[in-house]
Amino acid sequence: MKTLGVDFGERRIGLAISDPEGRWALPLATIERRDDRSAIERIAELARREAAESLVVGEPLRLDGTRGEAAERARAFAGKLTRATGLPCSFVDEALTSRQASERLRQAGVDPRKHPERIDQVAAQILLQEALDATPRDEP
Repeated sequence: MKTLGVDFGERRIGLAISDPEGRWALPLATIERRDDRSAIERIAELARREAAESLVVGEPLRLDGTRGEAAERARAFAGKLTRATGLPCSFVDEALTSRQASERLRQAGVDPRKHPERIDQVAAQILLQEALDATPRDEP
């Protein structure tokens, strides 16, 4: 089952997609967010194109684990996205994924300051991989 990972941001939204078996997350795209409606239309289009069957949205919890304004905003966006796509949605704590993404890009020889869109994609990949790793599966 393919899952679409969403790293919601006020300016950019990073997307990642899993392989069909739901084992690996891969960076997919970055959407420039001008407003919710156009961003949701674009994400819904990508979800259809990629044959995604579920969504995982990053929830930026505070370091103490509580929800703040940013987490509530991500949840509101996820609700709109769920209604638009008809796909089930789960959440994963995305705290520090952008920092981890920047470090991974630096290690790969990419300057994250010159490629901020890649930070969002890799952050989406990280949060999606966390969700995939936490999903129990039947081993063959």
